[in-house]
Amino acid sequence: MDTKQIEYILKIAEENNITRAASKLYITQSALNQQLIKLEKELGTPLFHRSRTNWHLTEAGEIYVQNAKEMLRIKRDTYQMIHDLTEGKCGHLSVGFTAGRGITMFTTAYQVFHQRYPNIIIEPREGVVRELQKLISQGDLDIGFLTLTDADRTDDLYETIYTEELFLAVPSVHPAARLLPPAGQAFATMDIRTLRYEPFVLMDKRSTMRTMINKIFSDAGFEPQILFETGNNHTILSMIQANLCCGILTYYYAKEVPKEITCFRLPSRPTWDFTASYKKGRYLSDAARCFIDLIKQQWGDLGKEDG
Repeated sequence: MDTKQIEYILKIAEENNITRAASKLYITQSALNQQLIKLEKELGTPLFHRSRTNWHLTEAGEIYVQNAKEMLRIKRDTYQMIHDLTEGKCGHLSVGFTAGRGITMFTTAYQVFHQRYPNIIIEPREGVVRELQKLISQGDLDIGFLTLTDADRTDDLYETIYTEELFLAVPSVHPAARLLPPAGQAFATMDIRTLRYEPFVLMDKRSTMRTMINKIFSDAGFEPQILFETGNNHTILSMIQANLCCGILTYYYAKEVPKEITCFRLPSRPTWDFTASYKKGRYLSDAARCFIDLIKQQWGDLGKEDG
């Protein structure tokens, strides 16, 4: 099934510019324009309002793009169904992860996955949760591994792999770090109001974690003094380790912090879910199912505290 023309038009719509679209498609602008004119002549109406800097869809173009995406989805699902019937198990699988833990999870799961499906080409993507959710919803990503709360879930499907707690993190030289955990437990509990006059490094506003963080401070009745915002957990660790500020970490990072950082439970024990997500109504291939199951097998116990 040749869908190149469809892909050409979708790329113009995505870039809102025929020059950028041609560059991304590795074809000349003239060749791409000829394909567009040919299709518009066939349809009897223009698909784009044209300007030098911004091409945007006409009403007919909106209809075309909406249905073109559905045609590509049907093509992908059809090919995946047929590939699942073949012994060669060939095809493509696009997998999305967030930064940080994502690349570690991908590499460990991929080693086993490649042994089982040597002819499947994996296309990894990295991004923030909401970007990956958009790609899943559009049908541009087969599966995504996302950390979020119930409020952050879209209408697509989610499988919880583990539930994870959030922890308060302070420099070990801070006086509050002297609080000892109860016997037999790894963490003491601290009210975040103890640190109301301290600076914080927090995940930035694009992060689904920030929604939880804002609620933690709101429930505590104060706004934090924000020294720095970042999308990288390793930046948070580095700044706390350097005795610059306090922060909030997930259990994935809190369980193995360097000695310069001490972590505490919060009284409310806030949690979120690490999930596998895929588009509702879309065919989930055997390869995709296998990759999700591998992540569950390898990482399903991560949210459980040791000891």
